[in-house]
Amino acid sequence: MIRSMTGFGRGHASTEDASATVEIQSTNKRHLNIFVHLPDPLPEAESDVRMQMKEAFERGQFDVNVSAELKGADTLPVDVDADAAMHHKRRLEQLAAAAQIEAPIRIDHLLEFEDIFAGEEEREAAKIQRAWPAVTQALDAAIDDLQAMRREEGDALRDDLERRTRAIDEHLDAIEARAPARVEERQAQLRDRLGALLDDEHLDADRLETEMALLADKLDVTEECVRLHSHLKMFREALDADEPSGRKLKFITQEIHREANTIGAKADDEVISRQAVEMKEEIEKIKEQIRNVE
Repeated sequence: MIRSMTGFGRGHASTEDASATVEIQSTNKRHLNIFVHLPDPLPEAESDVRMQMKEAFERGQFDVNVSAELKGADTLPVDVDADAAMHHKRRLEQLAAAAQIEAPIRIDHLLEFEDIFAGEEEREAAKIQRAWPAVTQALDAAIDDLQAMRREEGDALRDDLERRTRAIDEHLDAIEARAPARVEERQAQLRDRLGALLDDEHLDADRLETEMALLADKLDVTEECVRLHSHLKMFREALDADEPSGRKLKFITQEIHREANTIGAKADDEVISRQAVEMKEEIEKIKEQIRNVE
């Protein structure tokens, strides 16, 4: 299974404390690049969002847009540190007992202690704590939605790549069918050119046979065809792999292109040259497609 690196995913979630919506847009990229855009209630949550994204994706560029809204209005403009308030109340009670003061502890006594009110840092932490469950659920949903789209586009990519490898197979079959006759034709042409010299008593017959063998070896593309068949097999296996295979497909395609170039260079034949050119056209299209494979 292969996955495309382009797609869009959206997720929404709501909890008792907050609601959140996450939208993710992905494009092809050689490495993993993640850009996170967070609202005011979540200024410190970027690392957590990045961690979830890294667990889900291997390659690509991602723009993650998060919107979150806390439910209910706060009754106070600041948050109260209940632990600090109780601590100061007990201390005041101990002081009153020590001084034998029977007056009760009032709210205005506690207001003298500034640390019973949570600071900006504590308030932001509280917002994150309230909003994060909704955000992480929405992020999971957006990731699932994006993955589904990337798999769907990956299926289309796979179909196209398989069609192109089959086309390369057909060109390769035509080359292999033509190659033996091409060698025989070139050897016959060489014999015809040297026919007038065959009666020369000074002509080295062994040398002539050697030249014929060298010509056959120069024109032979058997090894290149065998390697090309092997590379095409590995390419198809990579398409079936469970893990992301974009980098592997890129490497194999480079090897396929190298063998096709060698066959074209050794062709010295109109039929084989034409097949090699058409084969390389398919390879170039494959290169374009696998740029988008994760």
